[in-house]
Amino acid sequence: MLRAAASAAAAGVLVSGCDPHRDEDAGAPRSAGGPSAAGAGHSPSARARTARPPTRVPGLPVQIAHGPRNGRAVALTFHGRGDPKMATALLGEAERAGARVTVLAIGDWLDEQPAMARRILDGGHELGNHTMHHRNICALPAAEAYAEITRCADRLRALTGTIGSWFRPSQARRATDLVTGLARRAGYPHVLSYDVDSLDADDPGAPAVRRTVLDAVEPGSVVSLHLGHAGTVAALPPILDGLRRRGLRAVTTTELVT
Repeated sequence: MLRAAASAAAAGVLVSGCDPHRDEDAGAPRSAGGPSAAGAGHSPSARARTARPPTRVPGLPVQIAHGPRNGRAVALTFHGRGDPKMATALLGEAERAGARVTVLAIGDWLDEQPAMARRILDGGHELGNHTMHHRNICALPAAEAYAEITRCADRLRALTGTIGSWFRPSQARRATDLVTGLARRAGYPHVLSYDVDSLDADDPGAPAVRRTVLDAVEPGSVVSLHLGHAGTVAALPPILDGLRRRGLRAVTTTELVT
C-alpha cells in the first residue's frame, strides 16, 4: 500500500495541506452554491459516528501550542487533505502502532471525500476544523474568515454530529486576535497551534521528516504533519518507533491536554 501511495504522489495527484503556493490553485474558494450545511450530496452511509465536541480546558490559553511537559505523551496532528488511499494508509500505520492522531480537515476535502470522516473517527482518532478552502485566513476580512471557519464546521456537523474538537488556522502557525475571536464565536474555545513543524509539506523525503520531528519533539509537543504526502506515510512508523524508544506515546490532542 505504501508503494502505491508513493507512486500516486510521484504522479502529482496530491495536494499539500498547508503549502500556500499549491493552494493558490487547488484551494480556490468555491461559490456559495456548493453543498449546503445540511450535507446535501452526502449519502447517509458516509456519516461518521458522532465526533467529540470542541475541547474546552479551563486554565489553558485560548491558543494552544503544546501540552504538559511533565508527561509522556505527544500529539501528532495532520492537516487534512489528499488522496484518501494515502490517508487511509497513514491511519493504518498509526493504528498498528497503537497510536491515535488528530486530523484537522479542510472542508472542501470533506465534500470530496465524506467517507474519510467516518474512517478517521472509527480508528479512534480525533477530527477538527482547518477551514473550508485553506485560504490565508489571517489576511482575510472578518466576514470571509468567519465563513471559512463556519462552513467547515457545517460540513463536520453534517457528517459527524458536532463541529469537531479543534480549530486550526489555515496558512498560519498562530491565529491573529481577530481569527481567535471568530473561532470562539463559531464555538471553538481554543485554537490549536503547534510547537514542532515537520516540514513534510516540502516533500523532503521520509528520512528528513523523521529527523526533523525526532530532533525537535519533547514531552507535550504538538507536531504539525500533513496527509497527502508519501514521505509522511513512510516516515510515520520510524517516528512512532523513535517516540516509543524515548518512552513517549502518540495520543489525540484532547487526551494530551486533559
